[in-house]
Amino acid sequence: MKKVLSAVIAGVIFVLSFCTAYGADLSLSAQSAVLMCVENGEILFESNADKRLSMASTTKIMTSLLALEAGTPEKEIVVTEKMVSVEGTSMGLQAGDSVSLRELVYGMLLQSGNDAANTVAYVIGGSPEGFAAMMNVRADKIGMKNTNFVTASGLDDEEHYSTARDMALLAAECLKNPEFTAICSKKTAKLTYGNPPYARTLTNHNRLLWSYPDSIGVKTGFTKKSGRCLVSAAKRGGVTLVAVTLNAPDDWADHKQMLDYGFTVCKSGLLTCDLSQTLLPVCGGKKASVKLRLSYESEGIADAQCVLLLKPFEYAPLNEGDIVGNAVFVGGGKIVAEIPVEAAESVEAYVVPVEKQEKKGFFENLIDKIKEFFTQR
Repeated sequence: MKKVLSAVIAGVIFVLSFCTAYGADLSLSAQSAVLMCVENGEILFESNADKRLSMASTTKIMTSLLALEAGTPEKEIVVTEKMVSVEGTSMGLQAGDSVSLRELVYGMLLQSGNDAANTVAYVIGGSPEGFAAMMNVRADKIGMKNTNFVTASGLDDEEHYSTARDMALLAAECLKNPEFTAICSKKTAKLTYGNPPYARTLTNHNRLLWSYPDSIGVKTGFTKKSGRCLVSAAKRGGVTLVAVTLNAPDDWADHKQMLDYGFTVCKSGLLTCDLSQTLLPVCGGKKASVKLRLSYESEGIADAQCVLLLKPFEYAPLNEGDIVGNAVFVGGGKIVAEIPVEAAESVEAYVVPVEKQEKKGFFENLIDKIKEFFTQR
């Protein structure tokens, strides 16, 4: 017998499951590591994931995000001596150069320019200290519970630290930003800046973009204190993975191993619910209920659960294709997709028939009027 929905929320479990977390037997060089599925936030592998460590130039992931979120990518900046007075890697800025905010992001994510990061700190935060405060506010919103930013570039400081788990959360947040993703996935970029501006080519330090299929970023890092740090991402078959290693002497191999593992255990599939036995009550219709279907099928992580959000009933008339609710797919404690639910058939309104009255003649109507007149007197 077909089940009739009588509650506002009903759960339908999508039982096809491919993901198994924590089951990996990986041998890594990293002091700390995390592998995350971006679509649902599930941790597929972790090792010392919450150990606080310095994270070197992977810090520039946050600096780049704030630069893009400032909303003025074409803003032209005239570089000052104070902005470029910073040690380490550089995109080649000099005092007096003209450069856009977007070009500074390229300089950070590809060339790992400390000069670019320091310039962003002054332009957006007013000072390195002011910008660090902004970084920490943004980190708190992302849920980075074991992170404290002091520098925009990632240069060593005793109070500048994060964890592999927090850096994975940061990368997943950044990959929601289309411009960030487009920039960090580029192998090379041709930019024009300077005094006067002239064309130059920046090359991405992330070797995985060349050596690992479907790699889409994100950022390298190194200092003597931090060791080799790497945040990588790859997308394949509807699944996006983020891998993080902190202090990993053999980080390229570590990431290839983690990403290979992640793509074997976490696969995508069609997000769908079998609604063939589910009916929604209809009031005032020629039918008491209506069949339902999803408006479309979408690809996503295959172990997602489907929760139907529907009213207790609908009123007739209903046309086939009318939206009557939503199917919300949840995985890893996050909403991974939301698909409209529609009526799979039309239901006409039921019209109550009016009883026919006999048509009276002229004299019968006249007599009725006379009777009505004397009755009222």
